[in-house]
Amino acid sequence: MVGQLTLDSVPNGREVRIVEIKGGWGIRQRLNQMGINTGDVIFVKRSGIMGGPILIRVHGTEVALGRGMAKKVIISER
Repeated sequence: MVGQLTLDSVPNGREVRIVEIKGGWGIRQRLNQMGINTGDVIFVKRSGIMGGPILIRVHGTEVALGRGMAKKVIISER
């Protein structure tokens, strides 16, 4: 699919839904352990323009994700 939105491209203060997690079992398991799954609605608290981790809120918990991992999370606008 062309033009997929990934979590690393979402600006601060936006709420999005996770559509798909690209990657193998390891990354899906790691995100699952953080409470991040396909279908979840997440709120992007901070997405630094100079790189660095992305701070999100999912199920009432704040979680920081590295940019590499965030690029594997396909999202849709709410």
